Amino acid sequence: MLASLCVGGALLLAGCAAQKPAPLDEAARQAKQAKLDQALALFSANPPEGLPAGWEPLVFTRKKIPTEYRLVQDNGRSVLHAFADRASSGLRHAVDIDINKKPWLTWSWKAAGLIPTADLTHRETDDSPVRIVLAFDGDHDKLSLMDTILFDTAKLLTGHELPYATLMYVWDPKAPVGTVIANGRTGRIQMLVVENGAEHVGQWRNYQRNVAEDYERAFGEKPGRLIGVGVLTDTDNTVQKMQAWYGDIRLMRDAQAVPAP
Repeated sequence: MLASLCVGGALLLAGCAAQKPAPLDEAARQAKQAKLDQALALFSANPPEGLPAGWEPLVFTRKKIPTEYRLVQDNGRSVLHAFADRASSGLRHAVDIDINKKPWLTWSWKAAGLIPTADLTHRETDDSPVRIVLAFDGDHDKLSLMDTILFDTAKLLTGHELPYATLMYVWDPKAPVGTVIANGRTGRIQMLVVENGAEHVGQWRNYQRNVAEDYERAFGEKPGRLIGVGVLTDTDNTVQKMQAWYGDIRLMRDAQAVPAP
């Protein structure tokens, strides 16, 4: 049952555990806020070993095989390597950012292959070799009755709250670039296809997206605060093996020139 409630990668960026932490004093609160407000920790700033500083793993359930993540060297820089063998887990980085003031997201990734049997429009085959996952805060009182039940059940079973909204950038084998795909269980998770087909398999690909605009297109409303950024390589539904690599992920106020792949 829990597997069916692990809707896409939303739990990757779930909020606080059901047990509330002890209140922070003012100095600790300000230090925590300053840490959240700072830029995402870059993979390239770490030595090519272990996990990157500032990022933490999240396993959805003990019944799922976790995806393996570690930093490796690629052309003289540290990048994040993912290996999934019928697996599904991710890495996340907590933030607290007004995405309307820092709307531009840049990243790079490389996929060793596609998952031919994957189809993001069906929850039974909802896998992708690479995903960038963004979690947003919002007014939970606006949720539909069905979403409220889903969110409450997920929190009961996992100890984590689902974000108000989750936007994913994905690589799909068939869907055209620009396609927005809703999760099979809830419209609070939307996937935007930024790469498709096998033409660029095995190549580094660079991207730049205006997250505020993409969010408004996917959800029909302006975004709340960005509270989490994650990566997810998953093959549990299609029972496949996949390798992928992720380069630095950055959030910026202004668009930048994107280097050629």
